[in-house]
Amino acid sequence: MHDRRGEKTLKPKKGWVRFVPTICATVIATMLTVNLGSHTTYAAEVTPNPLGIEARSAVLIDADTGQVLYAVDADTAYPPASMTKLMTEYLVLEEITAGRLKLTDMVTTSKEAADIPPDGSAIYLAEGDVHSVKDLYMAMAVQSANDATIALADHISGTEQAFVVKMNETAKALGLKTANFTSATGLAETTVISANDLAKFASILVKKHPEFLEFASTPSYKFRPRDKTEMINLNWMLETNKNVQSFKQFAYQGVDGMKTGYIGAAGYCFTGTAKRGDLRLISVVMNTASKSARFVQTAKLFDYGFNNFEKKTIVAPKTVVETAKTVKIKKGKSKEVPIMTASDVTFLVKKNATPSIELKNVTLKSEDELVAPIANGQEVGTATYSYKDPDTGKSIEKTVKLITSEEVKKASWWRLMFRALGGFISGLFKGIVDLF
Repeated sequence: MHDRRGEKTLKPKKGWVRFVPTICATVIATMLTVNLGSHTTYAAEVTPNPLGIEARSAVLIDADTGQVLYAVDADTAYPPASMTKLMTEYLVLEEITAGRLKLTDMVTTSKEAADIPPDGSAIYLAEGDVHSVKDLYMAMAVQSANDATIALADHISGTEQAFVVKMNETAKALGLKTANFTSATGLAETTVISANDLAKFASILVKKHPEFLEFASTPSYKFRPRDKTEMINLNWMLETNKNVQSFKQFAYQGVDGMKTGYIGAAGYCFTGTAKRGDLRLISVVMNTASKSARFVQTAKLFDYGFNNFEKKTIVAPKTVVETAKTVKIKKGKSKEVPIMTASDVTFLVKKNATPSIELKNVTLKSEDELVAPIANGQEVGTATYSYKDPDTGKSIEKTVKLITSEEVKKASWWRLMFRALGGFISGLFKGIVDLF
């Protein structure tokens, strides 16, 4: 048998025997109770790894470049539970950006949304209830409310399943090869994605829609005026929790998002992000042992990232590339123009290490594409640099634009005529020489 959330249930047994599992579970739960009430643990599947991350799958990346700093079975697709809602949140923001939706728009709760199984992650919407997009988005981002999520999905696409089609189309367009969405909420264990793809997507989300973090970092929110209590953000690691007695042991400097998750098939999961200075990290842990364990394991990843890596500028802006100091142009006072890098080339490298950097490729526009007048700062090509991570053996490449470092005016017709004549004579003389 299966309950409405897709988790396995057992057939009832006769007599007092049927109470034995309940009694045992209660005793175990009591023994394993930790901070903040009954945070029972369960047998998470741990993949052995050097850092001792207690999770089935995990990854830590640089949000800016996507560079992988640490990975544990990160390419295998697993159920992400409510971390699925990151895609729903992304698509709502896409609709707003496209002008098809506004935060002030009112949404009528569908029967589909109202009938979502009560599992603790709900704001208890009734069919016909009307709430703003902003309120429903806050319920989804702060409380991970499944009913609010379905209400938004229905409002955008008509039904949850139609919205799921949109989720999968978006995942494909973004290059999330392991993603297979079957629900907007993550309650379906048939929804799967790898930690790598989830981290990649989280990076896309925060770069394309930085306003997302305003929702994700909200510590509490009152959904209805009549509600006696506010929704409390399920992300205990938020830096704003440093003065909250119940959560301060988990609060982590720089954390301002993102999303927790749990169903039986997924275990306790968390996609997190933290920023310190100009370095933003994104982490994913899947299938940890408890609510608190997902934050403890995330902290291990963040500690590793912030303590061991730093951004190092390999090529400064306005640097002359040794193998491409100039580029040829047509019809200018000069036949070529000096060029340089438009911006810096920076990699995230191990602290106190000398990184191995290689100039992989230089591509310049052809002479026919560069006809005077040429402006100062005009783009004329690209240079690609490669950094090989000594730990993972993977190479990370960065491409920088090449631009002109001075202006070149168009040559007068007189100069162009003599230049053409000189070229003609030179070619004629060479042709005569070749005869002998």
